[in-house]
Amino acid sequence: MPSKYPVIRARDLVIGYGQKAISTGISFDLETDEILCLLGPNGSGKSTPFKTLMGLIPAQGGELHIMNKAVQHWPRREFARQVAYVPQAHDGVFPFTVEEIVLMGRTARIGRYSTPGKHDRDVAAHCLQKLNILHLGQRPYTEISGGERQLSLIARAMAQEPKVLIMDEPTASLDFGNQIRVLEHIRQLKNQGMAILLCTHQPEHALKVADRVALFRDGGIHYCGPAHETMTPHRLAWLYDLDPAQIPAMAEAIN
Repeated sequence: MPSKYPVIRARDLVIGYGQKAISTGISFDLETDEILCLLGPNGSGKSTPFKTLMGLIPAQGGELHIMNKAVQHWPRREFARQVAYVPQAHDGVFPFTVEEIVLMGRTARIGRYSTPGKHDRDVAAHCLQKLNILHLGQRPYTEISGGERQLSLIARAMAQEPKVLIMDEPTASLDFGNQIRVLEHIRQLKNQGMAILLCTHQPEHALKVADRVALFRDGGIHYCGPAHETMTPHRLAWLYDLDPAQIPAMAEAIN
């Protein structure tokens, strides 16, 4: 089995918009075959580091390397072959079929003026099949459920054939059943060798899938380590401004 190595390496990152720093001193590694969860309350700015990781906004300081190359030195097309992004599920506007949505993930893999060929359609079908939604291929994306839309977005990211998957609140707005299904698929992707960085505000989801958890509050990472060691009742109480006595169920789950 090949040894693990950091596919994302962040050191003392300073991130923000314009001249305003939102987060400072962010340092972490994401290794191959690992799920790292950024856990924090709503409104804590967890999405901003993701935008920086994706190169959508420049870092104001520090170092950020993807596959041992500084993120600013990656050509966008090559970057898309290595790193895929799954946003929160949305309703969609245009009635693309689910297959067409997934095929959009092949953009970085086909010629600039080419259309998807048989291989691309086979890859899309394989991704849909892995997520057990092949039967939705010809359904309009705008007419399927929230859970099915989220699985479709994951399939689109898989179709990029990336080494790293970045997921922004992948279970947001989903009902309980679809939350569990999406979390199970995330764990399966990790078992297939993918490195996954996701954020959530739900501690029980981090416990279910994460190898390591980073606690994010006030614009920075304050603790990072194995999930059950990092998510102590006292740290969770601090993270969410609660008294430890208010989270007995979570304390029992952790201990």
